[in-house]
Amino acid sequence: MLKILVADDHPVFCRGLKQIVAETLDMVVADQVSSGHEALNRARTGSYDLVLLDISMPDGSGMDVLGQLRAEQPDLPVLVLSMHPEEQYAVRALKAGASGYLMKQSTPEELVTAIRKIAAGGRYVSDSLAERLAAIVQGIEGQAPHERLSDREYQVMCMIASGKTVTKIASELSLSVKTVSTYRSRILEKMDMDGIAELIRYATRNSLVD
Repeated sequence: MLKILVADDHPVFCRGLKQIVAETLDMVVADQVSSGHEALNRARTGSYDLVLLDISMPDGSGMDVLGQLRAEQPDLPVLVLSMHPEEQYAVRALKAGASGYLMKQSTPEELVTAIRKIAAGGRYVSDSLAERLAAIVQGIEGQAPHERLSDREYQVMCMIASGKTVTKIASELSLSVKTVSTYRSRILEKMDMDGIAELIRYATRNSLVD
């Protein structure tokens, strides 16, 4: 019986997820937490075969949680579940150590297949993502401007492009306004852009914001 830790703060989604898992004979949702902090604490004290992790956590980025999980428990598989399109976070999540990336709109059958494959030591990505990864490895695709950013810079970039102010971003990420302003300047420099308007157009055109 596979013991799964679910880290997601959406009650309706979690209820559906538990129902899907309950209909299988070889896995169970052992625990469910709603924040990154809780996920790390529970993973440290519990015994799980796999973590289902939402990339958008209320107390910070799921990418930060993923990085911490990989550092502390490198043998614990993590399947990232996200409402964000693959273009936004999939490649970053896999590079950060996730064993798979699956959008929440996926079918129950695909979710169960992904869990079983990852729990058995494999990796799981959609066909479209597999093609993108292959293209990157083969050098067919050049590095896009947003791929030059660190994970934190990318997170701030998406928030700016979504219309959030520096003050709002600072509050949500528990950073100072000065730090966020520094990130903003660094983002524009790395992406070779003149201002926020150009950044918003780029993010919208490349489906980096909802």
